[in-house]
Order: sequence, then C-alpha cells, then structure tokens
Amino acid sequence: MLADYAVRVEQSRGRRIPEPQHPYRNDFQRDRDRVIHSRAFRRLEAKTQVFTRRFSDHFRNRLTHTIEVAQIARTIAAQLGLNVDLVEALALVHDVGHPPFGHAGEKALDAAMREHGLFFDHNLHALRIVEDFELRYAAFRGLNLTFEVREGIIKHSHDYSASQFPELAEYLLDQRPPLEAQLIDLADEIAYDTADLDDGYESRLLTLPQIRGGVPVFDRFYREAEQTYPDAIEKLKFNEALKRILDRMVGDLIRNLQKQIKAAGIRNLEDVRACPQRLATFSPEVEEERRGTKEFLYQNLYFSAASGSSGNYLNSGWQDRRACRRAIRKRPDRNPCRV
Repeated sequence: MLADYAVRVEQSRGRRIPEPQHPYRNDFQRDRDRVIHSRAFRRLEAKTQVFTRRFSDHFRNRLTHTIEVAQIARTIAAQLGLNVDLVEALALVHDVGHPPFGHAGEKALDAAMREHGLFFDHNLHALRIVEDFELRYAAFRGLNLTFEVREGIIKHSHDYSASQFPELAEYLLDQRPPLEAQLIDLADEIAYDTADLDDGYESRLLTLPQIRGGVPVFDRFYREAEQTYPDAIEKLKFNEALKRILDRMVGDLIRNLQKQIKAAGIRNLEDVRACPQRLATFSPEVEEERRGTKEFLYQNLYFSAASGSSGNYLNSGWQDRRACRRAIRKRPDRNPCRV
C-alpha cells in the first residue's frame, strides 16, 4: 500500500521515447534492471569508496557501497509507504557518475576541466551516462529511463538553479523532489558513515579506543554490547555497536520524516513538491551525532597521516609505499600493507 504522498508508477511522466508496457514488470522495475545491467553500474566494482583494491578485497568499493545504500533505502521507503521500486532504482544509479579514485578523482577532473572553462559534476555526468553514453538498445541511445528516475539522479542530493542550468529546466527545478529521491542522500550518509568506521577499524588505521573516544554514540553502544555480550571478542562487540548506530540512524530518519510530513500538512505528492524545504532530515540530536562522526572520519581516516598529504580518501596513500612503511612502524605487529 502506497502512501498518498508516494510516487505512483501509473502516473509517471514516462520515457523520452515511448515503449510498450512490459507484461510483468512496471516501469520503475524496468529502470532498476536497466541500471543493473548497464556497463556504468558494473564499473562501480573497480571504483574506490575509501580503500583501493590494492589494499584488500575485504573493504567497500563503489559497487558494494551502492548495494548497501539500496538495502537501507528500501527499508526506509517500505516503512514510509513510499514507492520501493523507484527508491531502489535511484539508490542503484546514484553513484554511476562518480569517476575513479573517489572524491579526489572528482576534484582532479573538475580542476582539469575548469582550465577549459568547464566543470565536473557527478550528478550531471550520471545523467549523461544514462541518457547518452550507454549503448545497449537498438531503438534508442542511453537507457531511456523514466522521468522520475532521471529527475532523482539530478535532484537527490542538492538543488540546481534553473538560471544556472537551463539545460535541466525539464526537471522542475523550482520544485522539491519526491520523498523517494530525498531519502537517497541520507541513506547514502548512513551507509558510508557506518561502513567507513568499519573499514577504518579493519584496516588498523582506526583503533577501538580512538573510535570510542571520538564518537560518543559509538562508545555508548559499545558499552551496551560489553554488558550484553561480555565474553564476545572485540570485533563482535564492535559489530554490535556499529549495528546499533546504523539502526539508530535509520529509525530516526523514519520517525523524523513522519514527523515532518505531519507538521507540514503533507497530503499528496504535490504538497511534497511545493514544500519550501526538504522534508527528509534527521532529528537535531542524530544530525549532531552524524556531523560529529563525519568530522571524526575526516580528521582520523580520510585525512589521516597514513593517507599522505593529499587527503584523497586513501586512494593514493596505500599505493604509496612510504605510507605503508609509516603504518608498519606504528604497528609492526599488524602490517596493513599485507592484508
């Protein structure tokens, strides 16, 4: 059962090139499947999330991160009565525009393009990929996705100005995106905040005392895990604390979004689009925890000494043998370069 403010596939604005209905898949399901079978989606496997593949194959890459975002987003959407098929398609496509080497790669590409009076934006690039670069179908270029998925690619993480981006005018830039698109950015935050703590701990770049001292919400849940599972090994208690953080953020987003919907008097999709601000937010308490966790990760992982001076999400740091040697000197008993 969909909520009154959810996007209904039968009311979709459709595709650029009309296609006959599929006998057993709706249009958003077809969009999801087209994304999964695209070359751009497969390439996510070789793109960096935080750690390069040269470090270890146990850590997240863009593909595994995307799968985690989709799982979180589906859960939230189902609880709120949103269109899960649309949410899944948006979650799976949300990172296809990212270049290699994480955020450092995006900054380098943007800097190179600005020398020629251009710029790089991964949302706009994702739209180019699904609209033009993908070549799979004889009837059209690109994936011929529905308007709602293309709109979500552009608007899920931030708003664009029609005056600055006239080429995007068709995407209702003066209106808010549907809730299905709004929640993707926050599901993304939940996924990578918790995953980066996990991968940082597994890499030995973050120690348990360091995390407990720098992330109060983690320390609180770790103490709970110690009381509940006193005989468990450290890693399992760590996992329990991290699981509780993830559940806290997901539950808070669901409850706060329900609260915002009620406070704003949202009755239908038109009300969502006309709302003066985005409705998908964390509560003030959890938002403060999220900011604190992100700041901790920036200071202690993304821009850690082991990642070198470039601050590039460890994309070059672990390929730099000097970084490995520094880490070995700190922890000779645990050589992260031989994981």
